[in-house]
Amino acid sequence: MSFFVLTACAQEEKPNTETSRKPNIEKTEAEWKAQLTELEYEVLREEGTEKPFTGEYVDWKKEGVFVCKACGNPLFSSDTKFKSGTGWPSFFDHLGDSSVAEVADNSYGWNRTEVECWRCGSHLGHVFEDGPDPTGLRYCINSVSLEFQEK
Repeated sequence: MSFFVLTACAQEEKPNTETSRKPNIEKTEAEWKAQLTELEYEVLREEGTEKPFTGEYVDWKKEGVFVCKACGNPLFSSDTKFKSGTGWPSFFDHLGDSSVAEVADNSYGWNRTEVECWRCGSHLGHVFEDGPDPTGLRYCINSVSLEFQEK
């Protein structure tokens, strides 16, 4: 199975960006593989990226909360979702300090900020500084890393 990584937006590392932290939920790779589909495992545990415009939540318009597919941690409200045109669900804010962690990602020679689930450390996507008001941020998140809970 092949995945792309699309986006070459460079950004400076934020002062509050973490470089390492220990998740609150720890499982063996065998436990994660037993719980997740092949694509979910590739994205959530191996930092892969689903193909643009293929994810379930790209054009999603229902009201509710998006939670981590791996552990159920609440991450984003539908109130902060916007159409970015990038091919992945985008949000201008997350639900708070215990929802996501931002981690420096210098892979592939880029200086970006990875977004991980605060609780289990699963890869969700990346955050960029080209989003709408009021935050100016664009949390570009893989649909496969999310599960939706309707209001």
